[in-house]
Amino acid sequence: MDGIKALTFDTGGTILDWHGGISRKLAEVAGRRGLKADWAAATNEYRRRSLGAIVNQLGPRFNFDDVHRDQLDRVVADFGLGALTKEDRDEIWRAWFALDAWPDFVPGLDRLRVKYPCVSFTLLTPRLVIDVSRRNGITWDCIISCEMLGVYKVRPEAYQGTAKLLQLKPAEILMVACHNFDLDAARKEGFKTCFVKRPLEWGPAGPPDPTPNPACDLVVDGFEELAARMSC
Repeated sequence: MDGIKALTFDTGGTILDWHGGISRKLAEVAGRRGLKADWAAATNEYRRRSLGAIVNQLGPRFNFDDVHRDQLDRVVADFGLGALTKEDRDEIWRAWFALDAWPDFVPGLDRLRVKYPCVSFTLLTPRLVIDVSRRNGITWDCIISCEMLGVYKVRPEAYQGTAKLLQLKPAEILMVACHNFDLDAARKEGFKTCFVKRPLEWGPAGPPDPTPNPACDLVVDGFEELAARMSC
């Protein structure tokens, strides 16, 4: 794509299989206590509530790790899992720091980085991104966490601040995500956008927003296809 000088990647669902990792850990820890529930539904509710508590925040005194821990307690209560101890809940919470990346991401990223700086631009905390990146062999040129900016997507200041840090015009950046809400906000600030399909992000239920906005500059099935489309 002409004029692109860097790629920024949503990281939570676009790169990481949060549903698989968290649902497995919930089932494992709760199973030791003899608890049963719809783990897929509990995990998706946990994710929805966590996103709702962090998206659009401006200068909060908490970060996404804090939100994940707080919302876990709320979901535990609402799903009748009160037998889980503080230690159990902490173990579940720590699973966020050990998530697996989608299998096609690292091969695609390695190809893209030959030609373009690739940046994690994320709601997640720097600590979490560092941990999952080391676990999965992900090498970034830069991590820009909304926590570092002090303003969270999808506020326009988050995208403006990222472009400023990269010393690029928004139109020189390709924002890559599997969520229209993120891409739509980036596009309003002048970014080019790529919708990458992640049909398993929300597990068997499927993603709540699976159809790419036709305004996207690119729509790809995976990261190897993105690398090919970017001539990498």
